[in-house]
Amino acid sequence: MKSAPVRPVMSALALLLCLTQPAPTVQAANANGAARTSQNENGYHLPALELQAIVDAPRGPLFKLGPQRKTALMVHLPGLPGIADVAQPELKLAGLRINPRTRAASHFDFGTSLSLLDVATGKSREVSGLPAKVRIAETLWSPDEQWVAFSRWVDDGVELWLLDVRKAQARRLMADKLNATTSAGFSWTGSDELFVRLVPKNQKPLPPPAIVPAGPNMVESRAGKGAQNRTFPDMLKTTADSDMLDWQLQTQLGFVSIKGEVRRIGPVMTLSKASVSPDGSLILTTQLRRPYSTMLPMDRFGQLIELWDDEGRKVRTVAERPMRERIPSGNDAVQAGPRDFSWRADKPASLTWLEAQGGGDPESHSKVHDVFMQQAAPFDHPPQKLMELAWRFSSVQWGNDNLALVTENWSKTRDTRTWRIRPGVADSKPELVFSRKTEDQYANPGNPVMTTNEMGRQVLRITADGRSIFLTGTGASAEGDRPFLDRLDLVSRQTTRLFRSHPPFYEEVVGILNDKGSQIILSRESNEERPNYYADDLGDPVPPRALTSFAHPYPQLKGVKKQQIRYEREDGVELTANLYLPPGYEPKRDGPRPTLIWAYPREFKTAEAASQVTGSPHRFNRISYNGPHVMLARGYVVVDGPGMPIIGEGKKEPNDSYLEQLKMNAEAVIDEVVKLGVTDRNRIAIGGHSYGAFMTANLLAHTRLFRAGIARSGAYNRTLTPFGFQSEDRNFWTAKKTYLEMSPFNFANQVKDPILFIHGEQDNNSGTFPMQSERMFQALQGLGIASRLVMLPNESHSYRARESILHMLWEQDRWLDMYVKNAKGEAGGKD
Repeated sequence: MKSAPVRPVMSALALLLCLTQPAPTVQAANANGAARTSQNENGYHLPALELQAIVDAPRGPLFKLGPQRKTALMVHLPGLPGIADVAQPELKLAGLRINPRTRAASHFDFGTSLSLLDVATGKSREVSGLPAKVRIAETLWSPDEQWVAFSRWVDDGVELWLLDVRKAQARRLMADKLNATTSAGFSWTGSDELFVRLVPKNQKPLPPPAIVPAGPNMVESRAGKGAQNRTFPDMLKTTADSDMLDWQLQTQLGFVSIKGEVRRIGPVMTLSKASVSPDGSLILTTQLRRPYSTMLPMDRFGQLIELWDDEGRKVRTVAERPMRERIPSGNDAVQAGPRDFSWRADKPASLTWLEAQGGGDPESHSKVHDVFMQQAAPFDHPPQKLMELAWRFSSVQWGNDNLALVTENWSKTRDTRTWRIRPGVADSKPELVFSRKTEDQYANPGNPVMTTNEMGRQVLRITADGRSIFLTGTGASAEGDRPFLDRLDLVSRQTTRLFRSHPPFYEEVVGILNDKGSQIILSRESNEERPNYYADDLGDPVPPRALTSFAHPYPQLKGVKKQQIRYEREDGVELTANLYLPPGYEPKRDGPRPTLIWAYPREFKTAEAASQVTGSPHRFNRISYNGPHVMLARGYVVVDGPGMPIIGEGKKEPNDSYLEQLKMNAEAVIDEVVKLGVTDRNRIAIGGHSYGAFMTANLLAHTRLFRAGIARSGAYNRTLTPFGFQSEDRNFWTAKKTYLEMSPFNFANQVKDPILFIHGEQDNNSGTFPMQSERMFQALQGLGIASRLVMLPNESHSYRARESILHMLWEQDRWLDMYVKNAKGEAGGKD
């Protein structure tokens, strides 16, 4: 059948803007291998109008239900930030990225207005008292739902503001600025006071770094047991960097009442963490101790952990931890000794922590790998052992002295278990509640529903008789995800299903309004309806009551057809993918279309788990500019998230057969969409982001299945990440063959089809340094292979600025237009 021409979906919503910002770095290699930087490509480029319309589509507000579930805060979001905002000065220190003008972690996505939604009536009230062009960063409900605290960014710092819910009116709470370098900088202690981290008063300015260096920067490694050190970005380099980190972290703690009365306490500290006890009487602090490392992130620096009272007096030293230079190898490894100090959420002031056994080494023959401890204030009794764990501690949900849920995992075997403990009952034994494989989503019982107690902490929502809790989950099944709400009887271990999402909708429970679980708030969506919120009485035949009515953000793309397809790869493993067809396209009438496949490999220990259906055919057709769906607007068929499992059953490691399985996955999805008549086998592109980019380069190096590839923010040479990557926990010297065979850089000479590389110049993701794309492109350029490298200024692992995203879409659309849309002859180089 003759293929019909691709008709892009046009939109009058898009406006053509003139962009005059600095150009992204662009290099291309032609078929003769000559690298060039085009002189007529300066500046950011705008994609086709239909792609611009998607980027500039209105964004829905954030929905934040209050702890009493009577009111929801709506945080309204503007369009994407401009490159001028993203290009603001940024410090890169020990794994942190800090805005030096505001003393806060870098932030680019702000709320610009607030409103309050009454759950009972559905009425909305706009919040008054906000300045023009406000930038709202963090928001936090008070436990009694009478107040919302939020941070507002200004040019020289971060302010703390307070919203009076009854009046729907906001005001600045205090003149003092917050230090938000490692946290929001504020938290509630009850409902009439906030614990705050403050910028010190009269802090001396940091001396400018010396122009003339004092000497070389030196690093030494002493002999010892091998350790696993991943390739961390943004590390300290000089003494001046260490001084700057100290200066940025300088903090004085304090409390502020809802009336705005500020009480500073204690000395100025080089503070990385601070948390107040639920009753507000004690403060757990973590201060850094020099010398610092130039190879490790801040959380592995030396630490002094102390307790202070609410008047700023030191109570006791909890622990002194040296720099953790050497942690045993393996994803289940942790540092030796006590770690993860925190407060029990259900008690006024009870400290908890973990103590690793066997030196934190997963290869030790210890029957116990973690011990969970607690000790209550005033700490005049010995610590109490809550539980011994055979695996590694994962999480705890507190309820009361008779109920807490502790989850342990073992990454190597993908095992997870949840236990009930009775933290207030001496000598009580843990009771097993759930046990499964982490990758077995069909068996996932869901997550406990939490509620906010009077101290403002998240605790288990327990029924009035004390017997049951509620669970919510995605409800993975052979027919796709169907979210649910269950009540679990902790005595009988029986579950009662209270709610399950029903086609053609995808519905999630976001709040329970009564103790029976019969009145709920839902997020509901369908293929053509964006998520909206509803109140539902499960025992009432009356349909759910709409609380919001957000409009379709891109009505020009209504009519996109979505289908969840099932197929098998060569060895019998069943796979799933989401197939999207552009509006107005009829396969039988129009014939097969050029297709973009976008994927991300995942590792499994069993074929059964790899074959499980993921996602739902009933979710809203989100046309995100970050994914492949934008190309629907240009008439392409899109295959999103096809199964790319890499399976290593038993003692086999998944990555030892990575290439063979990757090729089987790709061949299987292509065969299926060709069989359905929607895809032209000779006009298919493959793409992905991060590990998906790594996959893309490998498929182009080892197959001729695709006309072209798009690889964004990837890594291509695994010898540059020698201590593990993704879920691979063996180091290069232990699994050298695997590292070498999995690196597409080593097979660059086998790439025959064009590949587009896009990377943020300031990528801060571990293992995907910008150099990875630069070196891969240089190899292809030197070998005479058609390729293109685009380095986006001021962008990280994910791209943030409107200009960057528009230019990214221009590059992708242009690349597919050149090499896929109008390709002649057969794929694989046969004409």
